[in-house]
Amino acid sequence: MHITVKLFATLREGRFNEEEREYPAGADIGHIIRALGINEKEAALIFVNGRHAKTGDGLRDGDALAIFPPIGGG
Repeated sequence: MHITVKLFATLREGRFNEEEREYPAGADIGHIIRALGINEKEAALIFVNGRHAKTGDGLRDGDALAIFPPIGGG
């Protein structure tokens, strides 16, 4: 299935900003995060098609996955 993956802030370092990638049917968000070499603790905010999601959630062909690191401020 084709998934558009968007990475933000520090997760882009050494990776990419946005790419369409092919994953096997039944892959969940956690599978994609691990395949990208991202520690699940680094994936603090996750959205699928603009809606909040969790690492165990499944994906469908054509979904857009956005992953954000923890955000700090002061």
